[in-house]
Parts: sequence; structure tokens; C-alpha cells
Amino acid sequence: MNFEADPGRPRLHLVDGTFELYRAHFSPRPGGAELRATKGLTAAMRALLADRDERVTHLAVAFDNPIRSFRNDLFAGYKSDEGVPPELRAQFDAAEQAVRALGVVVWSMGALECDDAIATAAVKYAGDFGQIRILSPDKDFGQCLRADHVVMVDRIRRTVTDEAAMRARRGVGPGSLADLLALTGDAADGIPGVAGFGEKTAATLLGHFVHVEAIPDDPASWPPVRGAARLAATLRESRKEVALYKLLATLRTDADLRESAEELKPRG
Repeated sequence: MNFEADPGRPRLHLVDGTFELYRAHFSPRPGGAELRATKGLTAAMRALLADRDERVTHLAVAFDNPIRSFRNDLFAGYKSDEGVPPELRAQFDAAEQAVRALGVVVWSMGALECDDAIATAAVKYAGDFGQIRILSPDKDFGQCLRADHVVMVDRIRRTVTDEAAMRARRGVGPGSLADLLALTGDAADGIPGVAGFGEKTAATLLGHFVHVEAIPDDPASWPPVRGAARLAATLRESRKEVALYKLLATLRTDADLRESAEELKPRG
């Protein structure tokens, strides 16, 4: 899973701590649920630090704490902490403390989400590292990919996704991914999307027009898609909702991250 444009420079690993915490909680790890998530997360971070292939030189872990953000104020249907098992919710603070105890920088997000922290870091520290590796399978991070300089790493499936791979899979580039999710929806985040717009149709339109705002109301200038007249009418009537969905799907890059690149070195 190891490739990068400049292997001689240090690399930054950005971990979706909320994903890792959930994965640890729902794993078959033995023992009581009261500490399972924290133990599993800590073990995963220790394994990452010792991983010779990943060659961790700089690391930060971002958490949602709580699992609510400004997006919940914009849209009632957006994902929240409703339904989170109480024994997992009770470990959010302890999990952050455990990661800090390993000497690793923690970003605990409130008004913004951990995804926004990671997206901000991918921009803020872009010039400091040979490669930035986002450790998460969350498709939202496709917005952050830049050639083979910013990549996504799925440690479960042992795959690396760079910008070219995402374009091949999704049919759009990083700058159009939020538009794609606005049209097709994202069940994981509670974004409903627009009726009739599947991923293939949305990608075809965005491959031509790039952004949803640029898709004309008149389908006469659309590239060939099935049911264009019906879809155009639906989109025309849903412009306000689509703008909101795109805002919800767009990762922010203005999180308040105060550490220098040097301060992201694990302290042990």
C-alpha cells in the first residue's frame, strides 16, 4: 500500500478517529462493551505507529465529539448521535485521552466535523510533506485527493486510492464530488439527493458541466442521458434543495488547526 511521488520526504497520516472508534466498538474483540472501543482504537493506533509499510513520521487523529455539527442546524435529517449505543457514546472523551497518551495530536471537533479537520489539514500541510495519507474508507474524502500527493488508505481492504483511481471509479474529479453527492444522495450522512439521479447519470452531467449549478434547466444542451426531460424538470424544481445538499456534502477547509507540521510528530 506504499507509493508516493517523493518517498524521501516525511509523510502525514490523518486518521478518522470516529470511524476507528466505531469499528473497534462493533468488532468481535472479547471483553465488555464499556471499554471495547477505547481498547480497540488504542491497539489500532499502536499498530499504525509500528507499521513499517506505512512509515509514520507525522500523525493526527480527528474525532467528532459530539456527533453533531453546524450541518444539523441547516438540515434536520442530517446524521446525528441519535441511535449511538450509550456505552460507545460514554467513551468519546476517554478515546481522545487514550490517543493523546500515545503522544499523538488529537483534533476534537464540535461545530465542525472530524472530516472538516482532515480536509483542512490536507490543505494546510500540503507543502510540508511528500505525501498526505487519509486513513478512512469514507467516500467524502475523495474531495481531498490531489494526484498521488493526497491519497486515501483503506487499511481494512489494504487499498490506496489516488485522484486518478477515484476519477475512474466515480466518473468525476475531487472538485465535483460534493455535486455528485448532492444529486445522488448519501445515506450515511442523511442527504436524500434528487429523485431519479443515479450515479451514472449524475457523473455524466457533471463530467460535462463540472458543477450542479452549471447544469442548464433546458436539457437540449445536456449530453445524452436517459429521461433527460423528466430529470431536467425535477432538477429545475429542486434547485434550492440541491444547493443545501451540496453545502452539507462539501468538506470545510477552515478548521482551527494550530499545530505546526513539526508538532505533528508522534511524541511517544
